[in-house]
Amino acid sequence: MVIAVMADCREVRKHLQLNEIFMKEEVQARLKQITRILKKDASDRSEEDLLALQQSPEVVAEIQNRAKKRAKNIHNKTEWEDLVDVLESKCQQLAEAIRNAKSLVVYTGAGISTAASIPDYRGPNGVWTLLQQGKSVTTRDLTEAQPTYTHMAIKRLHDEGLVKHALSQNCDGLHLRTGLPRSCLSEVHGNMYIEVCKACKPQHEYVRDFDVTERTGLRRHGTKRFCRLCGEELVDTIVHFGETGNLDWPLNWKGAVRAADKCDTILCLGSSLKILRKYQALWGIDRKPRLRPKLYVVNLQWTPKDGAATLKINGRCDNVMRLVMDDLGLPVPPYNSSVDPLYRLAVPLLPHELHTTSKKHLLSSIRVAADDDDDDNAVTTNGGNVSEEAISDSRAVLSSVVKSVCCANTPPGGTSAPGWFGKGCAAGSNAPAANTPPGDTSAPGWFGKGCAKRRPKKFKMSSSY
Repeated sequence: MVIAVMADCREVRKHLQLNEIFMKEEVQARLKQITRILKKDASDRSEEDLLALQQSPEVVAEIQNRAKKRAKNIHNKTEWEDLVDVLESKCQQLAEAIRNAKSLVVYTGAGISTAASIPDYRGPNGVWTLLQQGKSVTTRDLTEAQPTYTHMAIKRLHDEGLVKHALSQNCDGLHLRTGLPRSCLSEVHGNMYIEVCKACKPQHEYVRDFDVTERTGLRRHGTKRFCRLCGEELVDTIVHFGETGNLDWPLNWKGAVRAADKCDTILCLGSSLKILRKYQALWGIDRKPRLRPKLYVVNLQWTPKDGAATLKINGRCDNVMRLVMDDLGLPVPPYNSSVDPLYRLAVPLLPHELHTTSKKHLLSSIRVAADDDDDDNAVTTNGGNVSEEAISDSRAVLSSVVKSVCCANTPPGGTSAPGWFGKGCAAGSNAPAANTPPGDTSAPGWFGKGCAKRRPKKFKMSSSY
């Protein structure tokens, strides 16, 4: 009896599933039929075609809605620039807004790094765009990139007190390399040059001069290197798509939210804002509409914040920022590797750690450049001759960089201090550390943000580099 009932139930389920499959096939066939009819010119449609359209108004409406969505999606992905006179007028308005802002924060995306030959994500040749089209994405060593004009302009605006905080969605570390203080920087998707020990409290940070993400990936963050304080495996700081960042630094979400709460102006540079718009704490949504910060957007494509923006500028970030900085009367210095904080902060690998990476070291490339053959009196560059004096000046700069980098990680008084690793010394070392808190030069294990065994209660370490 029970077996018969179970057999009947199986037959019923099988019959229902077959009916569902037949209905889906019928709907798909009707969609294809109506789509073919709608593609025809109205004068070419037969009576049977017209009858089919009349009998399927819901299908017709669905197809038309899909076509509108496709057209809108194509329009939103299209990159275009404002006309020259329009662009100049808008840049003057932006410069005036920056000049009058009491508290300005800047949100940056992949668009500010494209001038450094780093691909964006949603542009015509962006990473996501190519993957959606089934095309291969060419890889490039991001350590070859240098801060762009826009990166340096943001640093200059901060030096002038016009920018209070910068939030970056990029993991290329270029904001850090401009010298922007970390207390004023939130790299919410991580930094490719930084790995941390999550077991240490507070989390101990290792800044490197190479890409630490060679062995990592989605939900797989171990770098195969180990903390020199506790021995636990280090992890990268990258927040992949679908993950939630839970590190204090370099993400610095607390700093970003505090700055957003106080700001009266927001400038978005080179971001589609499709991800960032979801973080309501960054936009002052909890304020009354008249008290919300003014929003200025610079991007080549449409963004979901365009409707709420006080001003939208369609243009390349470097072009826009050049016009803005000229209007403000603020010259922007070019990137100078001799003052790049990354070289000063980088913790070198120990001999037994050298096998953990095959990535290019920035410091090694500088050493190679500094040690180039100097026997010739002139070299040819771009078809012209460079004077011996220019070569000498260039090598002097490179040599000073190498010397400063090599000495930055050496403890005062000698190079043989046990446990020394760049930003401080391991617990038990007798060497005075560069970041030792004032008034307490014997604090063991001090390494920048705190110490391994104890932390002075009254001392507050600045997070600025």
